[in-house]
Amino acid sequence: MMSSMNEEDPFLQVQQDVLAQMQNARPLFASYLRIRSLSSTPAQSPEVASARADLEAALSTLAEDLADLVESVRAVESDPSHYGLSAHEVARRKKLVDEVGGEIEDMREELARQTATLASGAAPGGSSNAAAKARLAANEDLPPPSAFAIDEASSAQGDDNYAEFEHQQQLQMMRDQDQQLDGVFVTVGNLRRQADDMGRELEEQHEMLEHVDNLADRVGGRLQTGMQKLGYVMRRNEDRYSSCCIAVLITVLIILLVLLLVL
Repeated sequence: MMSSMNEEDPFLQVQQDVLAQMQNARPLFASYLRIRSLSSTPAQSPEVASARADLEAALSTLAEDLADLVESVRAVESDPSHYGLSAHEVARRKKLVDEVGGEIEDMREELARQTATLASGAAPGGSSNAAAKARLAANEDLPPPSAFAIDEASSAQGDDNYAEFEHQQQLQMMRDQDQQLDGVFVTVGNLRRQADDMGRELEEQHEMLEHVDNLADRVGGRLQTGMQKLGYVMRRNEDRYSSCCIAVLITVLIILLVLLLVL
């Protein structure tokens, strides 16, 4: 449940965007400094102006997203447990906002310093006012660091609320596990009953096979007895036919002898 809440946390989504934009803004800032240092007349160089415009656009977008992060931190710092967050996580988010805001502020101060330098070259008497106005414009979108102060009482209360939230989460997880174990127990019971039914069916089929085997043995014995009787009858018949043939031949010989004598 905690992981699903983190996946839906808008702070984490905006945080990814801000970190990705910071990865793009740092090379732009380094490129701006390099181009400005190589240019002999930065105020009139189109390359410096283009790099400055790109950097200012990136910083403006970053300031807007950072303001959203600031509002998100202010919303959760009063009652972190309500949003499923710990005081440590809230402190981490504030630290992230401070670090990103400080880095953006440094970049804007560098731009403001260049603006003040150009203004002092054009009007020497107004250098301090131009620099102050530039710094004010650079910092107007960022909240002061004091906006993220956490007192010890709210931190302790946040820890207690987070501990209670963790306890409730553990109880919910235990209830879910109990329900899952009950489902597994029911499934195992059904499988055991099915195994018992299959065992009884196998025993019945074994008895049926034994009965069929006994019937086959009896039929085989009867067939063997019948074959023995059939062979005996055939042998008896063969002996009788031989005796009849011999008698017939003797009778024929006697008749021939008598005819020879008479004739």
